Amino acid sequence: MAEHRDDTEKRNRLREAGTLNRTPEKVSDPAFVSGDFFDSRDLLQVRYEMVRLVRVGSATLAQAAERFGVSRPTCFRMVKAFDEGGLQELIPGRRGPRGPHKISPEMLRFVEDYRARHGRVGARRLAPLIEDEFGVRVHPRGLEKAIERDKKKSPEPGP
Repeated sequence: MAEHRDDTEKRNRLREAGTLNRTPEKVSDPAFVSGDFFDSRDLLQVRYEMVRLVRVGSATLAQAAERFGVSRPTCFRMVKAFDEGGLQELIPGRRGPRGPHKISPEMLRFVEDYRARHGRVGARRLAPLIEDEFGVRVHPRGLEKAIERDKKKSPEPGP
């Protein structure tokens, strides 16, 4: 029972750190299969060992890629990243968009102008208007967040 709890705790810590390997079952390297020291769920361990085997000449890029369950281009990128910046370069970056990427300042001005003419209009009603005007589909919640960010950036002038 304690082993299961520790296993879950480790998985949670790896997830929080952003280093949980989403496909540990693809790792077939013998060091990871035995499970004594290496953990195929730990993406940083997997990447480091893959790079190490390539750098010391124990495996070609193609062999390492196959043994560690990644594509050859990914293996090449990891070796290059390690060579250029060391271990920290093997830590995965944040996944997904790095901020608002659809809602432009022009769209926010459109919202401001529309609200000036028609009063307080909600994001659910504004989203289709933005799609008609700009040809870009935006989610109402994303629009609400962008409007709030814009308000914080440019506070109302005081008296």
